[in-house]
Amino acid sequence: MARRIAVVGSNMTDLVTSIIRMPAPGETLEAPEFSMGFGGKGANQAVAAARLGADVLMLTKVGDDVFGQSTINNLKDNGIDISHVGTVPGKSSGVAPIFVDETGENSILIIKGANNDLKPADIDAAADDLKKCSLILMQLEVPLETVYYTLAFAEKHGIETILNPAPAAPDLDPSKVTTATFVVPNESELALLTGLPTGTDDEIEQAARSLIAKGIRTVIVTLGARGARLITKDQSTMIAPVKVTPKDTTGAGDAFIGSFARFYVETGELEPSLKKAAIYAADSITRPGTQKSYATAREFEQFLTTQSA
Repeated sequence: MARRIAVVGSNMTDLVTSIIRMPAPGETLEAPEFSMGFGGKGANQAVAAARLGADVLMLTKVGDDVFGQSTINNLKDNGIDISHVGTVPGKSSGVAPIFVDETGENSILIIKGANNDLKPADIDAAADDLKKCSLILMQLEVPLETVYYTLAFAEKHGIETILNPAPAAPDLDPSKVTTATFVVPNESELALLTGLPTGTDDEIEQAARSLIAKGIRTVIVTLGARGARLITKDQSTMIAPVKVTPKDTTGAGDAFIGSFARFYVETGELEPSLKKAAIYAADSITRPGTQKSYATAREFEQFLTTQSA
């Protein structure tokens, strides 16, 4: 089977405002800077993988507004197969207002727009191309019915999957995602998914193991500056963080997942792929922006040499 990655997920146009602090209710503050960029968890992960040289197919929907064609052009410019990117008449494209403070931490709102129109029928329409993929990535910025349907499709056809249960969805049914090869939540998503506390390392492991007990084979919990934890039935391994000076943490989790997908389909090795993904995500937060902060394969190789020096 060709080592191809499919992403069934969202796209957004990021509306990024740099702030000193959030305004209080009724208060108007001047912000130092504004910029626009391309985002959405699905598109971010697709771009991260593609910039590292992966062969990527994207299934997503855009609106018939000014952002839609720009999004399609951006995916194409990053070498992503846009055969199954559809335009929904009369709908806005997805947008994400993002507020980034002086420490690089961010707060994000999302308006899904046309992303809500990615349906199971679109999976059927792309079936022949999806069957040629060795890995499918999914997130939760598209309808849950589409996520469930894609997981069932992948299981039927022997395709490995990564489910990033983000943004956290209280109505996600854990019993319908047990066929995912990898489930990759952060701490808050893990807490919502399991109904268990995740305030300490022990609690994180217990919550992850509750998913293992329900049939999920591998849980990878992203921990931000603390790295990540890989948990299976027989294993619990910390993936060490990489120390950098952050400028903007927006999209770091997507950089981690998209790069992990790239490294994993290339080698089939789990821990080494996660370790490289942690380095890739760390590199991404040293630059502002989301997709534009993601390194190409050549840029990442240069960053790797600084880590081994």
